[in-house]
Amino acid sequence: MTPPKQRRESSSSITNILTLNNLDLGPTGSVGAISEEPNHPYNHHLEDSEHYHTTQVEIESHFSTDDENIHSGIANDDQVSHLPTIKIKYHRSNSVHSISSTNSIDGTIGSTTSGDISLLPTIKVLGTGGTIASKGVSSHQTAGYEVDLTIEDLISTIPDLSQTCQLEYEQVLNIDSKEMDNSSLLKLYHKIQLDLPHYDGIVITHGTDTMEETAFFLQSTINTFKPIVLCGSMRPSTAISSDGPMNLYQAIVIASNRESRGRGVLIALNDRIGSGFYITKSNANSLDTFKSIGQGYVGNFVNNEIRYFYPPAKPLGLTMFHLTHPSIGGANNGTMPSLPEVTIIYAHQGLNNEIFKFIINDLKSQGIILATMGAGSMSEKTNQYLSDLLIDNPNYPIVYSKRSMDGMVPIGSLPKVNPPPEDTVNDETTTTTTTTTTTTTTTTKKTNKKVPFVNAIAGGYLNPQKARILLQLCLNEGMDLSKIKNVFKTV
Repeated sequence: MTPPKQRRESSSSITNILTLNNLDLGPTGSVGAISEEPNHPYNHHLEDSEHYHTTQVEIESHFSTDDENIHSGIANDDQVSHLPTIKIKYHRSNSVHSISSTNSIDGTIGSTTSGDISLLPTIKVLGTGGTIASKGVSSHQTAGYEVDLTIEDLISTIPDLSQTCQLEYEQVLNIDSKEMDNSSLLKLYHKIQLDLPHYDGIVITHGTDTMEETAFFLQSTINTFKPIVLCGSMRPSTAISSDGPMNLYQAIVIASNRESRGRGVLIALNDRIGSGFYITKSNANSLDTFKSIGQGYVGNFVNNEIRYFYPPAKPLGLTMFHLTHPSIGGANNGTMPSLPEVTIIYAHQGLNNEIFKFIINDLKSQGIILATMGAGSMSEKTNQYLSDLLIDNPNYPIVYSKRSMDGMVPIGSLPKVNPPPEDTVNDETTTTTTTTTTTTTTTTKKTNKKVPFVNAIAGGYLNPQKARILLQLCLNEGMDLSKIKNVFKTV
């Protein structure tokens, strides 16, 4: 097997002598396993398979310091999770740091005195900012702080993990989570997809304000058996009893544990482990803020041990979406693709319905999420206004979610509205006959029977912010109203 010519790169090269599947070099700087089966895709996880011959090869790979020159494939871990993984150590970027080059407070991180570290899981920590990376002006300040720490700073605060995993970290973003937008989500998604084939788990440090939205987005777009764990903190790093270091430590341990596989995207804070699909921030200030009242937690962390309550499983209502991988095209020339615009309206007494005309006609929003009162309750005036406004746009989605943290909006709660004049239905007919010697007169009284609001979609258990992301993903795939309703029917 003759590898293609390597490009001249400024970054270092490394040589690996490995016994692997019958290998071929794909695009420069990537390695793929070639199956004897025709048209079999590259298996970038490099798992053993009965379809492959075993050959000892020497691979010399040069990797660019630019993300755009890193080529990677995405495999479905659900199909290969039972197979052993062969790892290749490689240089990804000058911004990627191996934990062996970083010391903790006690100077022990990255060192190992016994055992083969190659047998330990390899975990990648991605920093995005948030309170966990923030500093205040005093030890008692717990509001008004600013993001000021890097992921390297955070890693230096946690205890020795050299007997738990091999650790690497990289700064992807460094912002308050209130600044997260579609572009930020797609950038993070892109980075995770590039890294997943080469690691056993991913940990993301993230602000708590919008953490549940990022977790839900990643859960819905990354199909992997490997653990992806988000963590953050409610107190800045400078506060008395800051919760950041413990939350980060626990998240890494969770990602390193094989029992965490197959559970979807997880959120780990305050000794709790929750599903990113259901969990939500319930308190603006308290440490014990992330809750799944109706669905419960997945597990907890006690005395340095992970305790899961159930076998591995993903949410029954989960729909996976395929996003065009942004490593080609937009991401390479400095732009990122975006997601369709969807607006959330918070219902209240006396809601001014003119806002809907502005959202649809002026903002060009492609869908609306209603944070309704109760279980899908909106005033009859609002429901009828929306129906009349969308009379010529029957495919426009209006999702009825709820203001309350727990509970659901079932299909049976969706509103009924007056039909268009030309579709008036005879609900009741009353006939009065008056007879004289020369004339008979018949009078018929018609009343309108209300019909289902065709644009309305039941939001199920999802809160408004997660329903918004789900609707964005549906619209991004070009689904019509009928298909969107089928997706929401499962949540």
